[in-house]
Amino acid sequence: MTYEETLAFLYDRLPMFSRVGAAAVKPGLDNIERLCERLGDPHRAFPCIHVAGTNGKGSVSHLLAAVLMASGHRTGLYTSPHLRDFRERIRVDGMMVPAEAVVAFTEDIRPAIDSLSPSFFEITVAMAFRHFAQAGVDVAVVETGLGGRLDSTNIVVPEVSVVTNIGWDHMNLLGDTLPAIAAEKAGIIKPGVPVVLGEPEAETLPVFERKAREMGASLTLATAQRRILRSAAVGRQREVVTEDRDGRVDTWTLDLAGAYQERNLLTVLATVDRLRDRGWRIDEAALHEGLRRAAAVTGLQGRWQTVRTRPRIVLDVAHNEPGMWELLRQLADTRFGRLHVVAGMVRDKDVEAVLRLLPREAVYHFTRAAIPRAMPEGELRERAAALGRFGKAYPDVDAALTAALAAAGPDDLVLVCGSVFLVGEVDAERYADD
Repeated sequence: MTYEETLAFLYDRLPMFSRVGAAAVKPGLDNIERLCERLGDPHRAFPCIHVAGTNGKGSVSHLLAAVLMASGHRTGLYTSPHLRDFRERIRVDGMMVPAEAVVAFTEDIRPAIDSLSPSFFEITVAMAFRHFAQAGVDVAVVETGLGGRLDSTNIVVPEVSVVTNIGWDHMNLLGDTLPAIAAEKAGIIKPGVPVVLGEPEAETLPVFERKAREMGASLTLATAQRRILRSAAVGRQREVVTEDRDGRVDTWTLDLAGAYQERNLLTVLATVDRLRDRGWRIDEAALHEGLRRAAAVTGLQGRWQTVRTRPRIVLDVAHNEPGMWELLRQLADTRFGRLHVVAGMVRDKDVEAVLRLLPREAVYHFTRAAIPRAMPEGELRERAAALGRFGKAYPDVDAALTAALAAAGPDDLVLVCGSVFLVGEVDAERYADD
């Protein structure tokens, strides 16, 4: 098969969460264990850092990968979902997996696909592990898909386990209380492996404390290691000043401008502390360099990403209630004339909870991503109108964004949000400043 035929086969043959939702999830680790066994257990060929959480796990994973790369370590990075190119999911030293490697892997694993009927996610995890093993990575950063306990990535035994935060998302799969969701995320904690918790909350912290005790794992709370003194956007970057428990003050520059990245920074710094404890070489210069160029060297997109300045167009993958709260915080910290929101969501999110958080005074352009899970733009418009958020509906993101730009003044802000998949369909180069 060609690369294009291979992708068509994977998309059509295997259940894919982004397309069909919960029906694509295959609970348990049996399939991924069998797949990896047929491949010679490639996940045992390299050490890794395992990252879970409701929000922020993608940014934390990319930041950690950039720091490890800057430190001279050959670094694998597995994340999901992809925005534009399937190969974004699997990177070595920032470079996407070659198309020919995707083809070769799929041809090799096809008999197992016929016999095991794995999910799309299970296949991509196995593909990543084999690519990392063949590439001879020194370390890999592995992001969970959702949850943790039954996530296909959870066959790894990492150097450090990281949980960014706990919030309301995927309740139909993970549980209808925050402690229940936390228990699923805490499922990545392994015996004797240090754990970093990025944003501890009173309601869920006991879940992690109990699990860490059961596993004999040390638990580090990132917010207890350092505090944020100042944080401000500087152009398309963010400058954050922190103070650690010994009174040491540091200034960090991130090429991710979102205000919420300051919390991800604390999680990354605490994780680096634990990696150093385990003998990993990460000097201060490399740490600063990795953070300063994380998006540039790892290809991270869609996190308060400015693609045009007049009027300003920002892409952000916020799609659930916790993510939208952070987006509101960012809007409050941003100067602009009028707000135009290009919004699309998927059916299985708490749509009303997200819509209620969006500003009433914005001008709305409702649309949908080109996936079966997407809520039709007309239905989204009606639900929003019932909550006092009014606008027109458009069949795709390009039509919605074109209309928003036509209505926007040079000092206005056009925000695309509500769905990872919607953001992924924006052609950033098309809308860039002339």
